[in-house]
Amino acid sequence: MKAIAITRAAQGGSNIEFLQEIETQKPQAQGHDLLVQVNAISVNPVDTKVRAGFNADAPRILGWDAVGVVAEVGEKVTLFKPGDTVWYAGALTRPGSNSEFQRVDERIAALKPTTLDNASAAALPLTAITAWEMLFDRLGVQEGGNEGDVLLIVGAAGGVGSIMTQLARKLTKMTVIGTASRPESQQWVSDRGAHHVIDHSKPFTDELARIGIKHVTHVASLNSTEQHYQQLIDVLIPQGKLALIDDPETLDARPLKAKSISLHWEFMFTRSMFATDDMIAQHHLLSRVAHLIDSGVIQTTLGENLGAITAENLRKAHERLETGRAVGKIVLEGF
Repeated sequence: MKAIAITRAAQGGSNIEFLQEIETQKPQAQGHDLLVQVNAISVNPVDTKVRAGFNADAPRILGWDAVGVVAEVGEKVTLFKPGDTVWYAGALTRPGSNSEFQRVDERIAALKPTTLDNASAAALPLTAITAWEMLFDRLGVQEGGNEGDVLLIVGAAGGVGSIMTQLARKLTKMTVIGTASRPESQQWVSDRGAHHVIDHSKPFTDELARIGIKHVTHVASLNSTEQHYQQLIDVLIPQGKLALIDDPETLDARPLKAKSISLHWEFMFTRSMFATDDMIAQHHLLSRVAHLIDSGVIQTTLGENLGAITAENLRKAHERLETGRAVGKIVLEGF
């Protein structure tokens, strides 16, 4: 089968040019696995991080978002049958979705929303799982609850922020504040349902004062946590909650002590990486998100469709994502 893989480590710069098409053996479904014929994918920051850190002898197939049709099922599969169209974010420990066929555990997949085309659906799985787990599992927000609380989403125009803004606005009673620094990204965040949009290139206390808010109760820091760390502590109330998904070089937790601020990490691959007892929670989560989409409650976060799944287009996607200026998700469709 055809696949696009990273084939060489960086040599004094980026290794984007070493995203290349390869031929590899088509996998077979066993156990709880589905063999999926991939129709559409999207590109996430994890793709660029794994690519940049690649230093192995064998090529590695990247990609952690996919929509496709089940071609085969393993002998333990009970949730799906051949012909089902599914969506998922896969597992970090397995070959990725930048290939014509991919194996994925049924417990982290779900039926695709029926009202979205393949490209629009492919924009969502990884970011929807991340946003949902961060909001409801890590920060402990309650569906239909948290009236009076204020959620600050740092980097709200990106993939995770775009879906978290919708989830928080539609499924909770929180006041939702998103950060974005450019007019087009600020409009995107507003269109996703944020009550307020502030500029993260300016002091947070000043920006919050501008909209009449002194403190926030919850923070979802989706990028530049290290840069904003002290500001986030300053704007959080005593006993507030701070969650993050990015990778600061260092993170000193001691400044959180005076306010008894709790710190939460979200990594959506944890369940699949450790085969946790509640691994099937991601199947249920994606099924719920599909229902919310088909009911018109939330919408796709697709920002740009770059066309077919080719090495050239994947290189373009990685380059655009690494600018840090992408709004919404970058999607590719069809081999």
